[in-house]
Formats: sequence, C-alpha cells, structure tokens
Amino acid sequence: MARKLTILTAAELDIIEAFDWYERREFGLGAEFLRCTDACLNLIPRHPSTYQIVHETYRRATIRRFSYVVFYEFNEQEIILYAVFHCSQDPEKWRGHLQ
Repeated sequence: MARKLTILTAAELDIIEAFDWYERREFGLGAEFLRCTDACLNLIPRHPSTYQIVHETYRRATIRRFSYVVFYEFNEQEIILYAVFHCSQDPEKWRGHLQ
C-alpha cells in the first residue's frame, strides 16, 4: 500500500527559501538543489523506516550534495514532511517546526 506524502507549508517554504538562496549564489544551483531534494523526497516513501529517528518519532533524511536535511514522520497511511533545514541552523529552530 502506498503512503500519501504530505508536505506541510512550512517545509514548502523552507525549500523555496533554499532554492532562492542558491539561485542568487549561482544561476542553476537552485535548480540542482531542487533536483537533489526531489530525489530525497522520492526515496523517503520507498524506505521510510530506513532513516534515523532524531526526536521522538521524527526522522531525518539527508539531501545529497547539499547540507540540508528533511524532517518527517510516518504511519501506515501517510508520510508527513515538517521541515527542510540547513544543517548549520539552530536545532531548537527545527524542533519548533515539529508538531
């Protein structure tokens, strides 16, 4: 059974902000960030329990090539993406995004 993938608005905004930041640094780098993010988001539903639990029931998947991680949790029906954070950000900030 395929799980529904839900990306919360906060996570979408995180992705947009990172895209904009990379694209301002170098044309096309934002698009590469989106490709790598998409690859990560495609792997999570295939193997959701593979990634490490980092806080209560929340897991963290790393985006290849970029210092970003995706925070999510899942059950039998759904995978919920809460945040996409740069690894240098304050851990308390991402914990605040988790419900």
